[in-house]
Amino acid sequence: MGNFIPKSTSFQLPDGKTVTLETGKLATQAHGSVVLKVEKTMLLATVVSNYELKEGQGFFPLSVDYQEKFASAGKIPGNFFRREAKLSDYEVLISRLVDRPVRPLFPDGYMNETQIIINLISGDDKNMPDCYAALAASAALVVSDIPWDGPISEVRVAKINGKYIVNPERAQLADATLDIIVAATKSDVMMVEGEAKECQESELVEAIKLGHEQIKIACDAQLKLAEMVGQNATTKREVEMPTVDEELYAKMEELVVSKIQEVSRAALDKHARKDGFKTISEEMKATLLENMGEEQYEEVSGKVSEYYDKIKKKTIRNLVLNEGLRLDGRKFDEVRPIWSEIDYLPSAHGSAIFNRGETQSLTSLTLGSKLDAMLIDNALENYNEKFILHYNFPALSVGEIKPNRGPGRREVGHANLAGRSLRQVLPDENPYTIRIVSDILESNGSSSMATVCAGSLALMDAGLKIKKAVSGIAMGMISENGKTAILSDILGDEDALGDMDFKVTGTSDGITGCQMDIKIDGLPYEQLEKALSQAKAGRLHILNEMNKTIAEPREDLKEHAPRMVQMQIDKSFIGAVIGPGGKIIQDLQERTQTVITIEEVGDKGIVAISSMNKNGIEQAVKEIQKIAFVPKVGDEYEAVVEQVMPYGVFVKFNGKSGLVHVSELSHSRINDVTEHYKEGDKLKVKYIGDDQKTGKMRLSRKALMPKPVKENE
Repeated sequence: MGNFIPKSTSFQLPDGKTVTLETGKLATQAHGSVVLKVEKTMLLATVVSNYELKEGQGFFPLSVDYQEKFASAGKIPGNFFRREAKLSDYEVLISRLVDRPVRPLFPDGYMNETQIIINLISGDDKNMPDCYAALAASAALVVSDIPWDGPISEVRVAKINGKYIVNPERAQLADATLDIIVAATKSDVMMVEGEAKECQESELVEAIKLGHEQIKIACDAQLKLAEMVGQNATTKREVEMPTVDEELYAKMEELVVSKIQEVSRAALDKHARKDGFKTISEEMKATLLENMGEEQYEEVSGKVSEYYDKIKKKTIRNLVLNEGLRLDGRKFDEVRPIWSEIDYLPSAHGSAIFNRGETQSLTSLTLGSKLDAMLIDNALENYNEKFILHYNFPALSVGEIKPNRGPGRREVGHANLAGRSLRQVLPDENPYTIRIVSDILESNGSSSMATVCAGSLALMDAGLKIKKAVSGIAMGMISENGKTAILSDILGDEDALGDMDFKVTGTSDGITGCQMDIKIDGLPYEQLEKALSQAKAGRLHILNEMNKTIAEPREDLKEHAPRMVQMQIDKSFIGAVIGPGGKIIQDLQERTQTVITIEEVGDKGIVAISSMNKNGIEQAVKEIQKIAFVPKVGDEYEAVVEQVMPYGVFVKFNGKSGLVHVSELSHSRINDVTEHYKEGDKLKVKYIGDDQKTGKMRLSRKALMPKPVKENE
């Protein structure tokens, strides 16, 4: 039962804000629940873990879901059902930021189904909840009786105007040159993810160090809260850990180690190596069955596959550390062979193939107008995204069969890393909506980095003036007994072997994106700096290979790509261009075969005109210029007489009308205007100012006529 007065503790951020953690008031039937408060921002995190293990459970079924309640921002969801539904990509990304550092801290062998739910229940426009979600989840685990080797916390570290700031406000991030999320326990950094505007490796390491110091304070606060809760939090459930059958393990080692070494030393391709390991496993199982008998083998069959994977991993790690051997025969810092091609898809606005070893991305780029932008409608944000990157990973890329159910969390995460890496080099002035689609057609290690490389090539192929080319590399680290191996451009098999895997993207001048997962305790910063230095060398090598295909963006867009022109008009003319009920702009679009959008920015209207037809764009520009034309004093205009009156003539020019008074028609006196002018006559006039009483334009013909010479001169 919830208590009116909860147990709570708090700590301060470097900027003086107070973070409060409280438990015992909400969701008390969950096994652990915590409310986190920062000013008006409130997160409710709950965790539930089954007490009983499902029969035959062979993996750890942990689910982490972050969701923002629209009521937290005083909004009603904009979808058809007017309620929160499927997680948005943004919510999936935050769920991943929580899952990645939390999952490794559950005990080995703990396979009870567990669910962590974090809800934003109150929000504001200043504090970003993503950097508090993992702290809330960790606190919920700490006050529960669930076995877990926490606490952890996460913080955002941004470099703004040359200073590192922990958990900056949303508005401050617009000026950030580095923006990362760091997750860690009190002793070890576990995860880093973020983006930068070509930062240096040393800046990244400095930001990680600063973030870790703040995380230690948050961890102490959680431990204090657990002490306040008492025995229910400090005494964890007893977990029956699986015992190792030492005799069986030793027999299996005797049967397979030398064979695993033989396959590992052979520098085989992915499928040959996979088949080799499979043959070893099948032969081992057949031998065990023959020696043990069917009944005894049946009792240990579940352990056989588990032990084989452990032995294989240990054996390959030892080969890497002791003999300097990689599965495909490369040196530690060697990148697999690379080839690339642009303009492969003739109908796309930009396209590229990037092939590195057995990993291949076919990437297409499409240009659109503002109308093609993707609406982002989250609880705290509503805007149109003009840069879209989608990543597809079909099962065929690894020679498997799997129903196509749309992108999963992995695909969303990979697309985000590639997208944020390329976004840093987009032109400052970009009128287009850009959609990049990376289809992974072959995969054996870091298809997300292949997406970055192919995306950069496709942008250049499309003729978009990106600032610099971007490449990416996936790195791995194996460390044991004082020996360390840093591996460049890791294979899929090497990804599962390592103690740290990280991906770094960037230009020739600095880092634009990174993602790190560190599984080893006590990783020295010196090792991290060494790994980042090796990653930089690999990144630059890949850039050089890409430059052989295309080093600078094309001079112009493809012939079949939509052209776009932007122009500014005074804000007061927006209504005139649109017309009543959109009549004028719709007619103009139909006649010129263009797409026209208008956006109000300050006191200006930004008009974007796009079309495949250059002549249509030019015609639309002329007509909008006419509508939004503002005469300037001193300028001269070709005008047409619309109406003749005794006191002068009304003329029309560039869509504007004005009076040329009879006194301004000539230096000599005109008694009857109709004797000199009729409707349709053309004459040149000068805008000489505004009438002080009426504010109307004063136009003159005589100002353009030479003054008559007096007879006595």
